[in-house]
Amino acid sequence: MLMRIAVALAATIGAGVLMSTAAEARPEMVGAHLADYSPGTIVVKTSERRLYLILDNGHAVRYPVGVGKSGKQWAGTTRIDGKYRNPAWSPPAEVKRDKPNMPDVIPGGSPRNPMGVAAMTLAGGEYAIHGTNVPGSVGGFVSYGCIRMLNDDITDLYGRVSVGTTVVVTR
Repeated sequence: MLMRIAVALAATIGAGVLMSTAAEARPEMVGAHLADYSPGTIVVKTSERRLYLILDNGHAVRYPVGVGKSGKQWAGTTRIDGKYRNPAWSPPAEVKRDKPNMPDVIPGGSPRNPMGVAAMTLAGGEYAIHGTNVPGSVGGFVSYGCIRMLNDDITDLYGRVSVGTTVVVTR
């Protein structure tokens, strides 16, 4: 009897691993038809839930991302105006209104902090490109407008770009 339970448990776990659709951290070098963008530009394609770092007129590094949920998406051009490791997070007014019991500040490094291991703030609003402590959310329409990455991926991108990097978000 115990053997059948162990076999059933192993089969269930194995099936779960095979059926998992969560994004995995691994930036991909890809051929890119993004010649309209200068090398070093970050391009977020919301409909694809992908972020591209343009390397040259034919190549980019591609990462899976979580993007704004319905009604929270935006498009435009901005730039990175700050880079932070293990940032504390204060929920914007809209998030606080939707979740009034949320604390005013969640310290950096806390498993409840939605910024993950790093964040790069974007000029002109309350948005950022940041990590996450909920890796299963990457690849979905999940945020209030931020671009959410796996912690390993934000760490990789963080090391490749600087303050002032142009960020283009398309639908």
